[in-house]
Amino acid sequence: MARRKASGPTDREVAILGVLWEKGTATVREVHEALHQDVETGYTTTLKLMQIMVEKGLLVREDDRPKRGMGLGSPTQKAALGGPFQPMRHRQDADATREQGQDALATKEGRQDTRDTSRRGHIYRPALSEEKTQKQLVADLLDRVFAGSAEKLVLRALSARKISPKELRRIREMLDEMEGA
Repeated sequence: MARRKASGPTDREVAILGVLWEKGTATVREVHEALHQDVETGYTTTLKLMQIMVEKGLLVREDDRPKRGMGLGSPTQKAALGGPFQPMRHRQDADATREQGQDALATKEGRQDTRDTSRRGHIYRPALSEEKTQKQLVADLLDRVFAGSAEKLVLRALSARKISPKELRRIREMLDEMEGA
């Protein structure tokens, strides 16, 4: 039996979007580290999910690496190196630059991770803002589950769990604004 294609983001995809909405942009490693605090998951799993999210149109991937022979393309690359591209004159300059870009991070096993992080690879960002994504998901839910009835959606939402007095006050203000408009 064929699986029905999900109409919106999965729970894990929403978690990834949450990290990116908070950070603005991030690499897979940065997203993975943020998610790994709550749920243990593999780096390659996070990578694959983010690749799928690009295909779905949920994320935009920006390649922040200069192309061979193209010099520095993005403003991020120019800023990271402190301005216009200057060719290396000596091997010592190359070694010094490489050393500046290496971050020593302790791993679980206590080894040092000395990979060069001065050149970030693919940078990801959400395709839509948090508010626009929420509006699309609610509109989809409204159509699919509540046959377009906003009344039924609101009544079910309000009866699903206890609402704080602050939330209730904000809902009343919104209703008053809508009636006045």
